[in-house]
Amino acid sequence: MIGIVDYNMGNLASVRNAFKVLGVDATVESDPDNFKRYEKLILPGVGAFGDAMEHLRERGMDEALRHYAKSGRYMMGICLGMQLLFEESDEFGPNEGLGLIKGRVQAFDTRRFSHPLKVPHMGWNRMFTKEHPLFDKLDAAHYLYFVHSYHAVCDDGADSIGRTEYGYSFTSAVAHDNVLGIQPHPEKSHKNGLQILRNFIGL
Repeated sequence: MIGIVDYNMGNLASVRNAFKVLGVDATVESDPDNFKRYEKLILPGVGAFGDAMEHLRERGMDEALRHYAKSGRYMMGICLGMQLLFEESDEFGPNEGLGLIKGRVQAFDTRRFSHPLKVPHMGWNRMFTKEHPLFDKLDAAHYLYFVHSYHAVCDDGADSIGRTEYGYSFTSAVAHDNVLGIQPHPEKSHKNGLQILRNFIGL
């Protein structure tokens, strides 16, 4: 059983439909007391980091997610959901995150370039991955769909399992034991995105 966390900040229908394509009827779950029923959890997210954390705290989901992570079962954050796994974000902040992965979330540094990067980073881009079961059987190029203005910085480089170039190299996928996260949207990334979700199901 896979639960999709509903805290009023995610593209839930798209994620659920992607699982349906794979033959899995994932459940949209808004009651944190029910998280323990699921074998795996997906934490989606679209919007601002601070607003998302406020929604999670108001519903008691922040502590429920921390407890779930300690259970050893797999959970995966998508886009903003990945960023929420970190300790804090600079977005309209600092704002405290879930603290499941050590590090922070920061804005793209557009000052490095004579012609500033366009932000948000939006569209198809390549992910350079470390060996991890989440990336089994992907196309060699690993192109995925991104929409974001902030990116994660891991304190421990071992937690970064995917990197993407946009002006400079940034972390676009993370794994710390059973806690996983990907910055791009697998539900919008066609064949490769569906393969990532299929791999997550099989963990």
